[in-house]
Amino acid sequence: MVVAMNTLLQRTLERVIRNGNLLVTDPEGKVNRFGDGSGPPAHIVIHNSRAEWAITRDPMLAFPESYMSGEVDFLEGDVLRLLSVVYNNIGLSIHGNVLTRIIEGTRNLFKRLQQINTAVRAKENVHRHYDLSGELYKLFLDEDMQYSCAYFERPDMTLEEAQLAKKRHIAAKLLIKPGQRVLDIGSGWGGLGLHLARHCEADVLGITLSTEQHAVAVERARVAGVDKHVRFELTDYRDLTEPFDRIVSVGMFEHVGVNHFHTFFEQCAKLLKKDGVMVLHSIGRNGPPIATGAFIRKYIFPGGYIPSMSEVLPAIEKAGLMVNDIEILRFHYAETLKAWQERFQAHRDRAKEIYDERFCRMWEFYLASSEAAFRWQELMVFQIQLTHRNDVVPLTRGYIDQFSASRPAIPSRAPASVNSP
Repeated sequence: MVVAMNTLLQRTLERVIRNGNLLVTDPEGKVNRFGDGSGPPAHIVIHNSRAEWAITRDPMLAFPESYMSGEVDFLEGDVLRLLSVVYNNIGLSIHGNVLTRIIEGTRNLFKRLQQINTAVRAKENVHRHYDLSGELYKLFLDEDMQYSCAYFERPDMTLEEAQLAKKRHIAAKLLIKPGQRVLDIGSGWGGLGLHLARHCEADVLGITLSTEQHAVAVERARVAGVDKHVRFELTDYRDLTEPFDRIVSVGMFEHVGVNHFHTFFEQCAKLLKKDGVMVLHSIGRNGPPIATGAFIRKYIFPGGYIPSMSEVLPAIEKAGLMVNDIEILRFHYAETLKAWQERFQAHRDRAKEIYDERFCRMWEFYLASSEAAFRWQELMVFQIQLTHRNDVVPLTRGYIDQFSASRPAIPSRAPASVNSP
């Protein structure tokens, strides 16, 4: 006799999935159908009852863990297609999964405890993600190793072109003059710092807590012959005392921790000269604050947190900085993550050689779930331009286009194939 899937999971899926085409093969081999059958199917198979009950109790963590361990597989579609079905139904489910709401509510109570990122803990958190093998990142990033949201000025841009456009866009907002001192907080593999030194004639200090990234950035500066104008240090932003004409931070603020927002902006205010300009580029949330998802916090970005604007702006105000410009980049990161996933899949066998199958599944879920959150949920990227004074930046945003027009055009061409590692 074929035994049906557990009642709680079945009822939850029946209540949530009204549209779309979701199929779930349970541990007994029975195919359960949810939705109205429209659209391409997402068909998962749950191989054992342990995974089935775990997913019922805590789907946000147990599903990706079951996928990582091979207890869940896809017969049709993939993680992105599954999340497309789920997210496009959430608005139709008034009550949602009560158990999941209770779990998420409990996690929100402990949000600030999870965000205590002291200097020691911050370094440990960075090590867990950014000190992974550099070869892994070369499998899916662009040639300049930009591990942040690209800027797609045109839909036909390659990843390399869109990342160059991102660097130019940020450089334009910084209004750098030749010889000015620029601080790059969270400098990664050095791409932005090298760009500002080469093309804006700036003297750049890039700081990071990642030993892997630091070593690569230092070598890149030496090989490029610009190590006299750009240097990289293993330093916490809280330890700096020297003043800077410009400050930029791209993709680092997500690791500051909500408890340390005031410290971050107060330190930036101290380091930024009175006629200086700062640009903050960060993932953000278009909605009220919530705790970091369990999967991301446990496996990808321990200590990471995606802020809401309602948390960021008060900290800026208290630090005495002025907001001159806010730009919201909506689908740019979704397209960036799509490109990363395509490149990762093209070199998946090599990634498996470096790590293992479990790691590859974890990385696939990370990239797909992140793309889904930017495409169908409330995630976005914001760029905030900050100053001490209100007369430092031009009256209109035309200077951004003027800066881009003064640089060689980024050629329009068909998207290139993925790079070899």
